[in-house]
Amino acid sequence: MKGLVYGGAGVRAWREIPDAAIQDPRDAIIRVDTVTICGTDLHILGGDVPEVEAGRVLGHEAVGTVVEVGGGVNGLAIGDRVLASCISACGICRFCRESSYGQCRGGGGWILGHLVDGVQSEYARIPFADQSTYRLPDQVSDESAVLLADILPTSYEVGVLNGRVRPGDTVVVVGAGPIGLAAVVTARLFSPAHIVVIDKAQSRLDSAKMFGADILVQTGTDDPRTVVEALTGGLGADVVIEAVGTPQTFELCTELVRPGGRVANIGVHGKPATLHLESLWIRNVTITTGLVDTYTTPKLLDMLVAGQLDLGHMVTHRFGMADFEQAYDVFADPAGTGALKVVVSR
Repeated sequence: MKGLVYGGAGVRAWREIPDAAIQDPRDAIIRVDTVTICGTDLHILGGDVPEVEAGRVLGHEAVGTVVEVGGGVNGLAIGDRVLASCISACGICRFCRESSYGQCRGGGGWILGHLVDGVQSEYARIPFADQSTYRLPDQVSDESAVLLADILPTSYEVGVLNGRVRPGDTVVVVGAGPIGLAAVVTARLFSPAHIVVIDKAQSRLDSAKMFGADILVQTGTDDPRTVVEALTGGLGADVVIEAVGTPQTFELCTELVRPGGRVANIGVHGKPATLHLESLWIRNVTITTGLVDTYTTPKLLDMLVAGQLDLGHMVTHRFGMADFEQAYDVFADPAGTGALKVVVSR
């Protein structure tokens, strides 16, 4: 079979790899039907995640069909169509018992495409398959479902819920990539008064408007501080969500938040960011970080089935598996291609 293999910083290849095989009784093997690329994959290729070793198959977001199950798998059968979560959960350790699956100490957490081979391949091994997959109803398309593997629960849990978005809040989202747009979609569930989106690319700001942002700020043209202060009577935003992962965007978030407000960091940071405690400590600002736990995935799936989440415009480019490397090129150049999420399917 073939997979997208990481060869060290800046190196990737779609090439032959050993067939996926059961390694533990709790494993399942899926035929990968639809898979997508994450910004985290680009961070890996940029050398920002040193735990990923050369030779690793990348990817942690997929929809597939079960083709084999280990003897310890009780809730899946061959032929089941499933969502493979970005987070694997042993279901036994202290953190799993508290629904903090991202912090699993029993061999799970974020391991796919990180510490074990991922799902950007023709077939994939899914550890802890009973706890780490979700059966999909027929009315949910592969393209919609794959967005629930990572970006929707990540934005909802690490951004919106950690930021404690409430009705009437002014919410600022810094970064209008897929994670930022998913934060807009899920923040709207709480009826904020305003959703402000800040980005440097006009095409992404246009997408943010489509997904429900009502105020758009283009860096380099508009001053985010001036816009937010004018909107809030000089106070600052109730919630600021960081969805990029650079020192500059994090520091901007801390400048835009009001006294007593919340900064929710989602972005994956590859470099240190300065925390200006000399000015923040007196303002009662709460800063949260987090790796997604995916405890909200079942609820998000219910909302998707009920038509409460409109994800129809999130996928902008589609490829076959033979074009995986082209898919990476397109996703890595959003300013030139207009890419949001790209999907690769059989």
